[in-house]
Amino acid sequence: MSETPSRGLSLHTKVLLGLVLGAASGVAVNSFARDAVWVEPLLKYVMDPLGQVFLRLLIMTVIPLVFSSLAVGVAGLGDLRRLGRIGAKTFAYFIMVTTIAVLIGLTLVNTIQPGVGLPEETRTKLLDTYSKEAARRLETAPSFGIQTFVAIVPRNLIRAAADMDMLGVIFFALLVGMGLTVIPQQRARIIILALEGINDLMVVIINLAMKLAPFGVFAFLFSVTAQFGFDLLEKLGLYVFVVLFGLAIHLFGVFSLLVLVLSRLNPLVFFQKVSNVIVTAFSTSSSSATLPTTIKTTEEELGVPSQIAGFVLPLGATMNMNGTALFEGVTAVFLAQVFGVPLTLGDQAVVIVLAVITAVGAAGVPGGSIPLLVLVLQSVNVPPEGIAIILGVDRLLDMCRTTLNVIGDVTAATFIARSEGYELLKPRESLVEGTNPPGQEPPVDPV
Repeated sequence: MSETPSRGLSLHTKVLLGLVLGAASGVAVNSFARDAVWVEPLLKYVMDPLGQVFLRLLIMTVIPLVFSSLAVGVAGLGDLRRLGRIGAKTFAYFIMVTTIAVLIGLTLVNTIQPGVGLPEETRTKLLDTYSKEAARRLETAPSFGIQTFVAIVPRNLIRAAADMDMLGVIFFALLVGMGLTVIPQQRARIIILALEGINDLMVVIINLAMKLAPFGVFAFLFSVTAQFGFDLLEKLGLYVFVVLFGLAIHLFGVFSLLVLVLSRLNPLVFFQKVSNVIVTAFSTSSSSATLPTTIKTTEEELGVPSQIAGFVLPLGATMNMNGTALFEGVTAVFLAQVFGVPLTLGDQAVVIVLAVITAVGAAGVPGGSIPLLVLVLQSVNVPPEGIAIILGVDRLLDMCRTTLNVIGDVTAATFIARSEGYELLKPRESLVEGTNPPGQEPPVDPV
């Protein structure tokens, strides 16, 4: 008997179907059965748990995957001078694209001014509806100062891992990777093999988790759209439009240009290769949960060597938040417009700087940027409780800005690989240990 067509569908196609069907089903429920008695139990006991299980399975692998891939990636770079060169280029790229994103957002929000025409009745209703959630988010808002930088060095690695303190884990992984280039070769090889084994094991778990992806994506989108519908979009439509338009300009305009000029790749080919990453990032709203897919796709589809991907992508998932920075900039000015708080050019310069800095500290999980947005609002004297106005549409915007964040990480990896002399889009099997870029020492095996 011939195999049914559904069995022949790729995982990417199944995930995309789950996304479309989940969104369509949720909108239908919101439109025709919003007040039905079965809707809340369906969301509470079926859809939300299914989506959370899928998300937790992915997030569960993040700490061991980040630690092992980053430590091996640093060790694979060979020497500290090369590490310093690649690190400097990576951070420069992160800052450049994040600043561009904020500037795009501020240009649009100042031009369109979505907050000026928001009716007083709508503002009051939104504040009342989401005031409790806003108060909870305000409680978790962090302080920002010298201790923020001190906290990058963890006192206890186990506690940092348990708290998903990605900056602390990354710092320790960098030290481990650098240490592996210094200790005797035979001892370093044992540790590197163990870390590579952990990495391979996480990939197996991720592949198992991804079998749930179509169902998890369906559940996520159904839950969001069943509760969300189009009512709130109508009230905040212009604000949502400004954020989404800015994200689209950066994703398809800025990144296409950077991929073409810096990575020397056809943008159409690039976006076709990373389509699975886009779907995963959009559906999970989590850079951290998408990281396993991002690493796999960047290495296998784009041909970025594992030591480059293992170094750049974990850093990017924590520190390269283009979409988050754009969102924070737009939202700060939007809420200033809503509350009638005038912002000078100096104030908006502060918004740019803080949006770039706080985006680095944003947690790579759904809604992780909201507590840090409070810091930006406070710095320009905008009432921080104003976040209640945008909380209702935040999940949709979170899905979109996460997509931009993750694709930004991939563009960084392709740029670094190209700048180091590697040829991209080569078959995976050609990227074996010992393959050298022109004119360079073997980058993979430091021992």
